[in-house]
Order: sequence, then C-alpha cells, then structure tokens
Amino acid sequence: MEIFLQLVYSGIALGMIYAVIAFGYQLTFQTSDTLNFGQGDALMLGAMVGLTLVNRGINYWLMLPIVIAFGLVQGAVVERIGVAPAIKIKSEFGWIMSTIALGIIFKNVAENIWGRDDLKFPSPLPESPIKFLGANVLPMELLVVVGAIVMMLAVEFFNRKTIYGKAVVATFNDRDAAKLMGINTGLVITFSYALSSATAGFAGALIAPLTLTGATMGAVLGLKAFAVAIIGGLTSGLGIIVGGIILGVAETTTGFYLSTGYKDVPGLVLLLLVLAFKPSGLFGKSAIKKV
Repeated sequence: MEIFLQLVYSGIALGMIYAVIAFGYQLTFQTSDTLNFGQGDALMLGAMVGLTLVNRGINYWLMLPIVIAFGLVQGAVVERIGVAPAIKIKSEFGWIMSTIALGIIFKNVAENIWGRDDLKFPSPLPESPIKFLGANVLPMELLVVVGAIVMMLAVEFFNRKTIYGKAVVATFNDRDAAKLMGINTGLVITFSYALSSATAGFAGALIAPLTLTGATMGAVLGLKAFAVAIIGGLTSGLGIIVGGIILGVAETTTGFYLSTGYKDVPGLVLLLLVLAFKPSGLFGKSAIKKV
C-alpha cells in the first residue's frame, strides 16, 4: 500500500506539471482558437534559463520570477512572428506550422548554447524523502504540486478580478463583440501567448530539479500536456487538472506494475476513447456555432 501511495504522489506531481502546460494551451485557445505547438519548448527554455541563472549564483526563488518574465517575452515573440500573421490572413494551418517551426528553432538554439547532453538541475530543497500521509514523498514533488496550483489560481484571479483579465474573458466569449467594445483583441491574444509561455517556463523551472534538464526535455512533456488538454477539455480548467492527474498517476502505476515500456499506453488509450465518444473532453463544453 505504501508503494502504491508513493506512485500516486509521484503521479500527481507529474500530472500537475502536465496540467500547467495544458493550461497554457487553454489560454491561447480561449482567446484566438489557436494553440502554441511549441509549448514544450517554452518549458525547456524556462528550465535551461533557470539552470543558467542558478549556476551563476542566483537563488532558486529569485530565479523563478526571472524565468516567468523571460517566458512572457518569448511567448509574445511567438505570437507576433508566428501567429498574428496567420490570424490576419485567416490561414487555417499557418499558425500550426509557424508555432512548430519556432519550437524547432528554439530547440536548435538551445542545443547550440547549452549542448546536447542532459544536465543536472540542483534542487532547492532536501533530496531525501519525507513521510507524508503514510508514504515517502520528495519535498520537491510537494513544491511542484503547490507551485502548479498557485500558478493556475493566480491566472484565474487575474482573469476574474482585474480589468485586463476581464478583457481576456471578453475576447474569449466573443472576439468580434469585444472589438466593438473597444478592446484591443490583438493585444489580448499576444498577452495570452505571453502568459501561456510564462506558465510553461515556470513549469520547466519546477520540474527541472526532479529530472534531467536538456534541449529535448520539452518535446514529450508538451505532447502529453496536449493530450491532457484534450482529455480534460480545452474549455475547462477543472478538466485540465483532473486530466493531468489521471495521466500522471496512470503513467507511474503502469510503469511500476507492468513495465516502463507500457507507461504511456493507458493515457493514450484514454485519449482515443475521449476523442471517439466525447471530443470536447471529459469536462469540456461542445461549441455551438450560429449559422
């Protein structure tokens, strides 16, 4: 039972990372009906920039806001270069190829700056496990869960309680109506991409001490986070959290009880079932188009 609890704790920590990245997909989808398929590379850049800062003597806790600021800039650049032109000409696939291309460019730049080898990210917390509710858990895993929840709550607070956040919500509800109300929807979309990459960079800095840090670390994480967004629903924050936890726990338990070679199977099977029977996601709402 203790081993099972430890697997569940590790799965929840992993799932919350997936959820934070998937939350970034939701941010851009809600404002522009587009997705940043380079989201995993934004996570990777956050981890690599964070590692560089820590290695240069900057405290881990002071490094986090710098990484978030870097993510804001990086996301805005992606939107301005890759997404805005596609939206302007109403290209169905332009933003897909542009975000993928920019993700590849960021990965190649990272390989040339930091190399191809995986690097160890020093943990800001003790690496010895502690007893928590009947099982051992790493302090960093607890920080990942708390940090992910705080980040998502902060974004929700921003959307609900600030004037700029309400502009984001208005753009999500009806972009044309928001534009008629004087809201600069183009700027809102840019901001949503900036915030999306900031959350990914933050997730990268959180998960880096639990794994090896390298230029390729974001590819798989970004893909699995996209699966979480589809499973939970791109229009539901709760669905993304639940989807992340489901996928994370499924991976850790399957990897231990069956084989690490099968750990990705349950989540992918669930993804196929959701796409077949509830394409809007477990908690998502089907879009109704007026004709």
